[in-house]
Amino acid sequence: MKSRLPDLALWAVAFVWGGTFLATRIALGAGSGPFFFVGLRFGTAALATVLLLRGRLRGTTRQDIVAAIAIGIPMAAGYLLQTGGLQSVSSSMSAFLTALYVPLVPLIQWAVLRRAPQVMSWIGILLAFIGLVLIANPTGGSFGFGKGEWMTLASAIAFSGEIILIGRYAESIDAGRVAVLDLVIVAVAGFVAMPFAGESFHMPGTAVWISGIGLGIASAFIQLAMNWAQRTVSPTRATLIYSSEPVFAGILGRFAGERLGMMGWAGAALILCGVVVGELKPRRWHARD
Repeated sequence: MKSRLPDLALWAVAFVWGGTFLATRIALGAGSGPFFFVGLRFGTAALATVLLLRGRLRGTTRQDIVAAIAIGIPMAAGYLLQTGGLQSVSSSMSAFLTALYVPLVPLIQWAVLRRAPQVMSWIGILLAFIGLVLIANPTGGSFGFGKGEWMTLASAIAFSGEIILIGRYAESIDAGRVAVLDLVIVAVAGFVAMPFAGESFHMPGTAVWISGIGLGIASAFIQLAMNWAQRTVSPTRATLIYSSEPVFAGILGRFAGERLGMMGWAGAALILCGVVVGELKPRRWHARD
């Protein structure tokens, strides 16, 4: 009988991911600057991962370093923009807007690599776009997005670039070593960005330390759980499980008193449908791959 543990591990990853949005919002509300929090969170994650994978780091190659820099730059941009956006965007809204990276990937591949999206990808992109318009709730001809929403959308584009670059380098690198280097890059980027954004350092309160260190350890868990579970779970199935992340974020956000409104939830549902549909492949197409 096939073990269900890998599937359960990925469901746990999606749930933890969903919770990171609310935890970050709480930390920002407790007085942490967004970029300091990124540095704290990913510095903790890097340290935890180094302790777990220290035996493998001695074999780091030049190709690992090149790949880590290429992947780490959009990854850092994504988290800096996403966390900055959470200063004024609810955790639920942030999660659903960030999920747009899934349907955006085939569009960016088409623009950069000239790989035309398949039919299901186009349908997913269309559903996600309609959902985005509903979330924005345009009135009087204006697109009802503020700075936080635009930053979050930009983070989704950055995460799309990260995913494409991971696929570009995946076969020539050690995933564990590159993951450690990328976590370090994001942490350093967070601390370096502070003075440029006018963010001064002050000793954070207990809630910030708990959130930052907790999310850092959670990030290390996520990386290890994904690497273990996806050895036996197909990429399509894994992506469909991951698509529940914004649902968990929405549920947790609602318990915390956040409200998207009817149009917002309708748009969120369409974005989620776009994410799921974009990952589906009719059975007859598999024979051509």
